[in-house]
Amino acid sequence: MPVWEWALIAVGIVLLVAIVAWALVARQRTRRLQDRFGPEYDRTVGDSKNRREAESQLTAREKRHDQLDLRPLSHGAKVRYTEQWERVQAQFVDGPQAAVAAADSLIRDVMRDRGYPVEDFEQRAADVSVDHPLVVENYREGHRLAESSADGKSSTEGLRQAMRHYRMLFVELTEPAADEPMERERLEVNDAAGAREQVGRGR
Repeated sequence: MPVWEWALIAVGIVLLVAIVAWALVARQRTRRLQDRFGPEYDRTVGDSKNRREAESQLTAREKRHDQLDLRPLSHGAKVRYTEQWERVQAQFVDGPQAAVAAADSLIRDVMRDRGYPVEDFEQRAADVSVDHPLVVENYREGHRLAESSADGKSSTEGLRQAMRHYRMLFVELTEPAADEPMERERLEVNDAAGAREQVGRGR
């Protein structure tokens, strides 16, 4: 067989290996993003031209998130915000529209205190989706209902739903105390401890 034919075969094998490796990497990235973002992954895919564009957006969110100086609330801040939230909920009885507007503002204050940029709503939602993918859609819906209320287009039941949506994110944002690891850090600590225990058993 001529040398050039061997060369073509070798090039073909290299290309085939490269394609298989690329497919495996792409599949692993998809699985990782699905695990991290959950329903937010499906929403982003549905709003994008294709899966590749959606995954690029989610990856960009992760990179931006890693550059943020996020921190848990201090114990004092958590107590203060919780008291404010209770007052906002009590306000709902006599002034549901004002209460929803106050809840929206309070969420922004908590996010700002945690280190999230708060200038643009869509960016806020994208940033918070990295750590809180299960409730970010509640945040979007609550904000939508709050805007409808400001325009006089939302019913009392809609305002009540907005408060419920806001409360879910509020609980997520105020849960970690300053002297406790955040949820992902707790999981990493537990995983590391489990790995050390398995190593110890294997000795």
